[in-house]
Amino acid sequence: MPRDGSLERLRGEGRIVVVGASLAGLRAAETLRAKGFAGSLTMIGDEPHEPYDRPPLSKQVLLGRASAERTALPRLRSVDATWRLGVAATGLDMAARRVRLADGDEVPYDRLLIATGVSARPWPHEAEAELDGVFGLRTRDDSAALARRLDARPKRVLVIGAGFTGSEIASACRERGLRVTVAERAAAPLAGALGGVVGAVSAEMQREHGVDLRCGVMVTALEGDASGRVRAAQLSDGSTVETDVVIVSLGSTRNTGWLAGSGLGAGPRGIACDAGCRAFDIRGIVTDDIYAAGDVARCPHPLFGYQFLALEHWGNAVAQAGIAAHNMVSESIDRVPHMEVPAFWSAQFGVNIKSVGVPSMGTEILISQGSLASRRFIGVYGYQGRVIGAVAFDHGRWLPFYQELIQTNAPFPPPFATVDRHQDGQRPVDADFPDPSVPTHGPTVTLSGYSPADRRTTFIPAH
Repeated sequence: MPRDGSLERLRGEGRIVVVGASLAGLRAAETLRAKGFAGSLTMIGDEPHEPYDRPPLSKQVLLGRASAERTALPRLRSVDATWRLGVAATGLDMAARRVRLADGDEVPYDRLLIATGVSARPWPHEAEAELDGVFGLRTRDDSAALARRLDARPKRVLVIGAGFTGSEIASACRERGLRVTVAERAAAPLAGALGGVVGAVSAEMQREHGVDLRCGVMVTALEGDASGRVRAAQLSDGSTVETDVVIVSLGSTRNTGWLAGSGLGAGPRGIACDAGCRAFDIRGIVTDDIYAAGDVARCPHPLFGYQFLALEHWGNAVAQAGIAAHNMVSESIDRVPHMEVPAFWSAQFGVNIKSVGVPSMGTEILISQGSLASRRFIGVYGYQGRVIGAVAFDHGRWLPFYQELIQTNAPFPPPFATVDRHQDGQRPVDADFPDPSVPTHGPTVTLSGYSPADRRTTFIPAH
């Protein structure tokens, strides 16, 4: 940005609009104020609630240890914003710099941050999805409604999908003493995120805790009774599961539909951005007034071959929001890239699972500490001769060590001199990730080499 006073005017008198009033949106707003932005700040959110924390929704809330209403995110500082909650953004006019809202209003901006996140992928058959007892889990209201139904002690709960969220839900149900069946089309739970080697450990955990785990199958239909309540599910192997609660956990879709026709480089895989969180338009030209952060953003990461990564991680949303907000109000020479190493955690069946890097990029895995049999181990993932990720089951204190290996492009398998060496004779093995052409439930990182700058079409001018 030229040093002509325009940045100073933006900071003091400009208008910044944040679409998405959740974790990334709130932390970005706080950062903007911390960086000295004193202009107009508008926060737009499609839910009526102020920003709240989502991880407790599938953990503490379902266990009855916290109410969904008490999950509000702590405020780190005052943002002095105009809040437009309970009204969705429905369109974007990039030329006029205006956001259209569902109530017919339009909000002008000088800088725009898009942090609209993701939505839970719905059950594809609408009539079946409307049956009483069929739930999704993404929002505060979803969690509150599901917790009330679990309080009523259903006879059996069916969870469709054994990714992280589905597995956490199954864990909470078993801790409540409820009978649970889990249906997963991959060969094991968490296989899409951590591979089949670790997925096999997860499968053992679930079965030992009383989960009726069905892998390699799909739910083909949900059946209801005359009163419209769900009563059974048909599976692809011909079996039937009688159930009175069904929880659909089929992953997520990025909230970019409202940007259709806007000219922004947005689609089902998210909003394509540069390393500084600036969004591309559909021609592959980077904008300087539109930024994206959180689950909806796809940014190239230098540690991972400049793959465009879309991350559904709490920590990534916080870090990316801070980078985007800083760059929105900084001179070009003062802007910084988003280089946070991805990190993720989950708690299920009495085990803390944590990961760093991008395990799903790995082709091999080495159990470097502990053992699979003990369910207390670290698995290191390798890709093209370097460490690309690591996962810890109840062994998280070592993850900073592996994070450093990722950051320094350490070779795989890594030579250890001072840490608990892997079991004698054990060597790297195939990480056993599912065929990427076959969808699975559970990846929290989406890899894509595609960017709007890729020329897939040859344009021939008319004569």
